[in-house]
Amino acid sequence: MSSRDVKVVVTGLGVTTPVGGDVPSTWEAILAGRSGIRTLEEDWVAKYELPVTFGGRLAVPADQVLTKVEVRRLDPNAQYAMIASREAWQDAGAPDVDPLRLGCVIGTGIGGVWTLLDQWDNLREKGPRRVFPLAVPMLMPNSASGNVSLDLGARAGAHTAVSACASGAESMGLAAEMIRSGRADIVVAGGTEGAMHPLCFAGFAAMQALSKRNDDPAHASRPYDVDRDGFVMGEGAAVMVLESEESARARGARIYAEFAGLGMSADSHHIAAPEPEGAGASRAMIEALERAGVSPSDVCHVNAHATSTPVGDVAEANAIRRAFGDAADGMAVSATKSMTGHLLGAAGALEGVLTVLSVHHRVAPPTINIENLDPEVNLDVVRDTPRDLPAGDIVALNNSFGFGGHNVALAIKNY
Repeated sequence: MSSRDVKVVVTGLGVTTPVGGDVPSTWEAILAGRSGIRTLEEDWVAKYELPVTFGGRLAVPADQVLTKVEVRRLDPNAQYAMIASREAWQDAGAPDVDPLRLGCVIGTGIGGVWTLLDQWDNLREKGPRRVFPLAVPMLMPNSASGNVSLDLGARAGAHTAVSACASGAESMGLAAEMIRSGRADIVVAGGTEGAMHPLCFAGFAAMQALSKRNDDPAHASRPYDVDRDGFVMGEGAAVMVLESEESARARGARIYAEFAGLGMSADSHHIAAPEPEGAGASRAMIEALERAGVSPSDVCHVNAHATSTPVGDVAEANAIRRAFGDAADGMAVSATKSMTGHLLGAAGALEGVLTVLSVHHRVAPPTINIENLDPEVNLDVVRDTPRDLPAGDIVALNNSFGFGGHNVALAIKNY
C-alpha cells in the first residue's frame, strides 16, 4: 500500500480558547457568535503604557485545570497544549496503542516567551543563582510537544513545527504524513500559544498590526469589514488525534472526519506581508485539493485565515478566487477569528478543529462584526448566523498563513 492509499481520520478533539475551556463550550460559543475578546486586567498594561489594552484571554485559566506543580513547571505555552491534548486523548477513547506507534506534533509560533523574559529579569535583578533550574526546558519551543509526548508515552516521534501563525495547521499536516509514511498509527497533533506578554503586544503594535479599538474590544476583530484596523491577540491551544483508518476501525473508534489533504507553499515575498495576489496561498489550496483527490467544485466551506488586517484579508480573498475561480460562488466562507482573536501558532490548529466540527455537524460558523463588507472581498461570507452545509459527500478547507511567507491548507472530508 502506498502512502497515498493510507486514509487518515480524526478520532479526538481538544481545545482551550478565549470562548471556551473545552470543545463543547467553544463550539457552542462559536455557533452563537460570541466574542471572547475583552479588556485586559493585568497591571502591566498600565505599567508599560501599552497602546493596545485588550485581547483574547483563556475563558478558563490553566490553573483551574492543571495541578499547582504542572503550572509551576510548564510555561503557559506548554500548559495550554497539555490541557487540549488530554481532552483530545480522552475524546478519542484513550487508545490502547503501542507507544512506538504513537507520535506527537505540537507547533507554536513564539514558544515559552513568559519563561524566557521572566528568567532574564531574574538574572539581571537577582543573579544567576535565582534563575529557575527548569528555565531552558520551559522556554524552548519544543517544550509543549516534549511534555505532551511524556504525558501520553508517545515514542514514535515528538516534533515541533515553528512557522509563525501557520504552525498549528502545519503540525497537523506533518502528523498526517507520519501516519501515511508508516511511522505511526496514531499522532496527537495541534498548536499552542501563550504569548499574551507585554513585549508581544508592544512589538505587534509597533508594526501597526493590532487593532486599536480599546473602547470596543468585542467588535475589534472584524475580518472582511471595510473598517478593520488590525488583528486581536489571543491565546490557547487546539489538538486533534489523527489515526489511520485501519487503526480506528480496528478499535471501533468514533470518527469525526477524514483528514484528506495537505498543501504547503512559501510566498518568498516579504517577511511579514502576504503576496498581494495570493499566488503562494492559492498554490497551497490547490495542492491540498489535489492530494485529497477532489476538485474545487467539491468544496462547500472554507474556514479562512482572515485575521482582520487590511492587507491580509484581501490577499487571501484573492488567493481563494485564484484557486477556486467560479467555484467560489456560493462557497460558505467563515472567519472565526472574529470571535476568538488570533491565536498565532495555535490559530491554524483551532480552525482545523472547527473545520472538522463543521464537516461533522454540517454547519458553517458565522463571521461576526461585519457592518460593511469590503467590496474587494468577492466571497460568500457567512455573516452573523451559522449556515447549513449540504448533505452527501462534502469537503471543507482550512487556510493558515504566517510571517515568513508560510502557507498551509488542510482539506477535510466527511466520513
